[in-house]
Amino acid sequence: MQAAMRYLLAVTLLAFITPVTAVEPQRAISGAIQLFEAAAPQLPRGLHGVDLGRYQAALTQGEGVALVTGADPADRCARFAAYALLPPHNGVVQLVFCPRFHTGGNDALRALTVLHEMVHVVAGPDECRAMAFAAAVEQAASGTYTPVDAYWRANRCDVSGFSLPR
Repeated sequence: MQAAMRYLLAVTLLAFITPVTAVEPQRAISGAIQLFEAAAPQLPRGLHGVDLGRYQAALTQGEGVALVTGADPADRCARFAAYALLPPHNGVVQLVFCPRFHTGGNDALRALTVLHEMVHVVAGPDECRAMAFAAAVEQAASGTYTPVDAYWRANRCDVSGFSLPR
């Protein structure tokens, strides 16, 4: 009886000390999946050079992706909320969720971040491609997209050949 009570107490305490960060990426990924699935019928094949089949498989099935929380293998969390660690290792890209991902912004911004980072997983490191694609998905799904003007300017995307939705 005492052992059962100790076990119950340990499980209860664990529930209170388990960080929210373990749940947060999944909620954002679910939001990104909902946006992508709503947008997919309207997206042209190869939008911004992204293979939609590979993108969908990475986003919805985790194909070629390893989610990382609680670690910063490339020491980039000081600059980013999340990042894709490229090039792939053994066909897998680590998608790193930094502490800022869990604390800053809102659910819509986190879902947009997942959409953006998944582009890196399947199409490489081009920031402008990733942002243009993510904004197009958001626009197709909801009729609008998160303003990213400062990001667009900072990455000189205006001369990249990619464009944001109109």
